Amino acid sequence: MTTSSVPNLLDLTTSVYGYLALLVFLLGYVFVVLEEQLGLRKSKPVIVASGLIWVLVGIAYQQHGDPHTAGIQLRHYILDYAELFLFLLAAMTFVNLMEERRVFVALRTWLVSRGYTIRTIYWVTGALTFLISPVADNLSTALLMGAVVLAVGDHNYRFISVGCINVVVAANAGGAFSPFGDITTLMVWQKGVVQFVDFFQLLLPSLVNWIIPALLMSLTIERSQSSGEPRHQRMKKGGVTIVLLFLLTIALSVMVHSMLHLPPVLGMMTGLGVLKIYGYYLSFHDPIFREHGHITHHHAESTTKHSLLHGDHSGVIRRFDIFKVVERESWDTLMFFYGVVLCVGGLATLGYLTNLSVLLYEGWGINLANAVIGLLSALVDNIPIMFAVLSMDPGMTLNQWLLATLAVGTGGSLLSIGSAAGVALMGQAKGTYTFYSHLKWSWAILLGYIASLTCHFWLNGF
Repeated sequence: MTTSSVPNLLDLTTSVYGYLALLVFLLGYVFVVLEEQLGLRKSKPVIVASGLIWVLVGIAYQQHGDPHTAGIQLRHYILDYAELFLFLLAAMTFVNLMEERRVFVALRTWLVSRGYTIRTIYWVTGALTFLISPVADNLSTALLMGAVVLAVGDHNYRFISVGCINVVVAANAGGAFSPFGDITTLMVWQKGVVQFVDFFQLLLPSLVNWIIPALLMSLTIERSQSSGEPRHQRMKKGGVTIVLLFLLTIALSVMVHSMLHLPPVLGMMTGLGVLKIYGYYLSFHDPIFREHGHITHHHAESTTKHSLLHGDHSGVIRRFDIFKVVERESWDTLMFFYGVVLCVGGLATLGYLTNLSVLLYEGWGINLANAVIGLLSALVDNIPIMFAVLSMDPGMTLNQWLLATLAVGTGGSLLSIGSAAGVALMGQAKGTYTFYSHLKWSWAILLGYIASLTCHFWLNGF
């Protein structure tokens, strides 16, 4: 990422513009917290808030005779966002295409059809979540394994509740030791404060973070046979090839970043281009099927002549089209990230992050500050927290940056609303996995959180 910054930023935290900007940010975040109750997507209020904040920043600097700094800083943050946006766009396209090719459904079918006991399924889903989330991101992995838990659990509500908690903790812990596991780790990697291979120093602490609450919760699960009925669904053509292309794209991103010192987004976008060419191949070889009297396909836009159709059809023949996969990206998340980056950047330009850095990292000490910030991520989304820490740049060592990454990445597991994985599974297992069912095990998750930080200190020092 771009690391250049404009010197001599003003401290406008006690000005009327500073107070107004802070108020706008807090009001915007209230709407984010109330997203489920209001049915208002979280990206909408933060995008509006970011625009208002930067208008206030621009006016404030103009009033102090500086008409240029606000614009330069805004472009700096937009560039930061652009790199992350394109990286996430490519990664999400790969994951969505694997989903469209039924890669995850085939894995779920295989697991459910094994005839394991529900305790075995509990451990298998947790372990696979921990291993897959560093590559496929924690949200997608949690939804996949959550579907397995629901399919196996059937009407065993205790197992479903504990199984979902296990998946959420494993997804967040697994995502913490890989740049591809979570947006926060991606931000840290692209900023350049932690190199790709250095993230694997968090493997054992992340494993401890998951395994301790998993062991405690497993004591409540009986060894009865699973009762879920498997739905046999096979992978569609090209599924394995897309998985291999994704792994090669990750390798390319790492190499261009570590060997050529180029932004890793270059590797991801190049891989996306190759994927699109492969999608062109699939568009000629993907089967067309008829449903309810119409020729349809999960994705499709290329058409054929009506003369080729038999019978009465008002539609057109549809084939695979990769741009339809791109349309299915989580645009709310991508736009939310835009709002967050600009909101936090605006507050930083007004001087708030400098003051907060002095309060936390100089007043409390770096290690304690990082541990507390991790706990805060259970209440406040971890994306703005990590971006704020990166923007503060409190002069931390590699081990201290790893501590911040571990804490922010796993602290959200304490509450169901503390991570995207938890929020998604609450919707998937509505009424069974709830905020309160998760809260009952927060004490065990906290023990895992403390033990993981202790493990990091033991392995890597203070």
